[in-house]
Amino acid sequence: MPKTRAAAIRDADVRGLKFEALADELRRGIIAGTWTAGQKLPTEQQLSADTGLSLTTVRRAFDELVMQGYVIRRQGAGSFVASRAAREERVRKRVGVLLPDTQLYYPRVLQGIEESLSAVGASLQLATYRYDPDREDRSIEFLLDAGVDGMLLVPTLTGIHDAAARAQSLMELPVPVVLLERSLIDSGAGDRTEHVCSDHQGGAYDAVRHLRALGHERIALLTRDRTPTAPAVVLGYRRAIADFGLPAELEFALRKEEWEADAADAAFRAVRDFEATAALVFGDREATLLERAVRRAGLAVPDDIALVSYDDETADLAEVPLTAVSPPKYRIGRMAADVLVRRLVEGDDCPLHQIRLRPRIVVRRSCGAIREA
Repeated sequence: MPKTRAAAIRDADVRGLKFEALADELRRGIIAGTWTAGQKLPTEQQLSADTGLSLTTVRRAFDELVMQGYVIRRQGAGSFVASRAAREERVRKRVGVLLPDTQLYYPRVLQGIEESLSAVGASLQLATYRYDPDREDRSIEFLLDAGVDGMLLVPTLTGIHDAAARAQSLMELPVPVVLLERSLIDSGAGDRTEHVCSDHQGGAYDAVRHLRALGHERIALLTRDRTPTAPAVVLGYRRAIADFGLPAELEFALRKEEWEADAADAAFRAVRDFEATAALVFGDREATLLERAVRRAGLAVPDDIALVSYDDETADLAEVPLTAVSPPKYRIGRMAADVLVRRLVEGDDCPLHQIRLRPRIVVRRSCGAIREA
């Protein structure tokens, strides 16, 4: 493999992991005819030496190509390019994707799904329900009527009478289902859903830990009511407050429209009443509104109040760029699609996947860790 390709793999974009970059490179070679059907591929040891990647990384790349039907392994002989007919028979699937909307949070999720499905030759059928429960059910029926082989669903599981029963009904649909960015909160071993989610509790926990490391003892939580993510953020915040021995009861919540109607003045008053020196704010728009309220009061971010936003969609566009908890949206989409493809290929032999990816903290000026020169 040319050195430039090896360097490209080692310096893979943050959207992907190194094994995926290698798998993509090998897949392109197979499709382009660099390696033809039946031809033996370089050994794992050869690829490891050529690319500088570990044997574990190379092995995962081969596992990915085997799962996708591009490569077959022959015991004692090595890895070979599968025939095109075998590949098409293995991966010719149609996947239904149900999203609440395609704004802000979900384009990156959808990009991950599309790239994963494209890599295995599967097609995508998209439906949205705009957070309307009736439309949600109709959209699921639409996808089933469209003849999808499996579904990636972002359903409503908060603010309903029996979330466990709803989740169970989704798992009993006539095609395999993987929940995406949705799961039952704190259901423990009783949760039998297959899901790939951001660890929002962990993200909130890490935000509190970050602010505490900067010296803050009174850290408020400001949230939007009636959102699917907020309950997990609240739980993570409360756990961190308890673990670090920080003052509790510094929580404030309003509906999204109320935040906008009073331009975050009520949230700012709550922060002052709490005597908080820092706040975790869900989400970016609310944190930006709060920044403006702080400025109108003649105070400054981060000197008078340090802020961490949750979501990292528009956080970098704020007047004082917002430090943000950044869920791995692209990775969630790609991994959920990978799990569903494995389920479609392997059936009941595939183990149940329940995956949580912890968000990272993207540090900008609003928390005070970065100062202007």
